[in-house]
Amino acid sequence: MADKSAAMHASPAVGVGAGGPSKTSRANWVFESLRNGIQEGRYARGERIREEEVARALGVSRTPVREALSRLQARGLLEMAPGGLVVATLTRPQTIELYAMREILEGSAARFAAQHASPSEIANLHRLAEAFARSAGDPDKLARYNREFHGAIYEAAHNRYLMRTLDEIHDAMALLPSTTFTVPGRTEKAVEEHGRVLAAIEGRNPDDAEREARQHIEKAQDARLSMMFDYA
Repeated sequence: MADKSAAMHASPAVGVGAGGPSKTSRANWVFESLRNGIQEGRYARGERIREEEVARALGVSRTPVREALSRLQARGLLEMAPGGLVVATLTRPQTIELYAMREILEGSAARFAAQHASPSEIANLHRLAEAFARSAGDPDKLARYNREFHGAIYEAAHNRYLMRTLDEIHDAMALLPSTTFTVPGRTEKAVEEHGRVLAAIEGRNPDDAEREARQHIEKAQDARLSMMFDYA
């Protein structure tokens, strides 16, 4: 725990010294530090998160840590276990529910992007799609560029409420193991799927953009379930 928290403490987030930020700012900083740690895999699913250890490692009192842990639990990233709070684990039904919501939201984001994306936002989508394709064979890079590509679509949608909901969805996505780009053949298919989504956005075709985005997430779900569960 100490090594993981120390890595988060090195983040250029808000300082916490005397006369520094408010308790709310400190709680936000702890929340973001822990959320980033979960998203980046520094905390394993089922791992115990101890309030006193987090407070000591981040150099804050237990009050902002307690508030941050409560928020993480409300967002579904932590859950109560017999020994205390642990990083949540998603069941198969929860995973299917998560992808069902993601399919709807990603489809909506692509639809709105086809309607509202600026030329510079479309150019950025091309850059990220190309970077993703060049990263074949490196699952970590693929996962990063994939997140950035999808994030750029959300930005291009220009809908703050959709962005807020997708932010919560991606918190939950962080609880899924590894990346689907370790599944043989998934990278090549994702390159093609990204291309079709981008072509529809650039062509200002909302119906096609939504359909292609939803099919893309459906294929991602198939890959995810094949990774996580044995159907034999």
